[in-house]
Amino acid sequence: MTLLSVPPQATAPATGGAPAPLAPAARLLPALAAVYRAQLARAKVARIPLLFVATFQSVGILVMMRGVVDAGQTSAARSVVAGSSVLVVAFVALNLLAQYFGRLRATGGLDHYATLPVPAASVVLGAAAAYASFTLPGTVATAAFGAVMFGLPLGQLWVLLAVVPLAGAALSGLGAACGLLAPRQEIATMLGQLGMSAALLLGVLPVDHLPQPVLWLRDLLPSTYGVEAFAETFTPDPDWVLVAGDLAVCAGVGVVSLAIATWAYRRAVSR
Repeated sequence: MTLLSVPPQATAPATGGAPAPLAPAARLLPALAAVYRAQLARAKVARIPLLFVATFQSVGILVMMRGVVDAGQTSAARSVVAGSSVLVVAFVALNLLAQYFGRLRATGGLDHYATLPVPAASVVLGAAAAYASFTLPGTVATAAFGAVMFGLPLGQLWVLLAVVPLAGAALSGLGAACGLLAPRQEIATMLGQLGMSAALLLGVLPVDHLPQPVLWLRDLLPSTYGVEAFAETFTPDPDWVLVAGDLAVCAGVGVVSLAIATWAYRRAVSR
């Protein structure tokens, strides 16, 4: 028997009985891993330009804000450094992911995923995780550069290992939902740009300088809680309960936003 031969029962003609059952759908975690690896391999082509643009943008904002914010242990300095660091995540997870899913929907790329026996959640989570994987080096580099420039301690940068995935999950869900729900690719791009601009203005600008209506909008932005958690670690005696609470909010918003993105994906492929 050769490798190409098949059992006799597989080649027997149908006799009018019930059709053969389809293969079971892939489970969530193996499907998620497969989509993640595929998306990661595809995104590697643009990895260096993506990291450069996201990091250069945030470092440029740090340099600009240094001209108006004094260095030292001040709330303004902590907000600027933390907000600029999380902005790297927002650029990739919110802006680029909205453009990616908007392009997939406009060009019919979602049809490919719709034919695969994988759960909808694995497609959304896999793509979001692949894009978010590129943000950690740029976020750490931005945070280290900003801490040195503003005279802040470097000892708590390890908190980014929690801030990046949790804030990234919340923003990735929003970015994917914008791309999947937008009626046109141009609108998806616009929504991604608006979201990143909101993360820039509401996350980087010092809280003490913002009017109360803007602070209310700031509380609605999920990346705000990642910024607050990271900014707290720059204080001489961080309140770790407060840090954990802010990260818990990011995690909760991430679950909700990714669930909405999964529903938007099912809605897009069913049309």
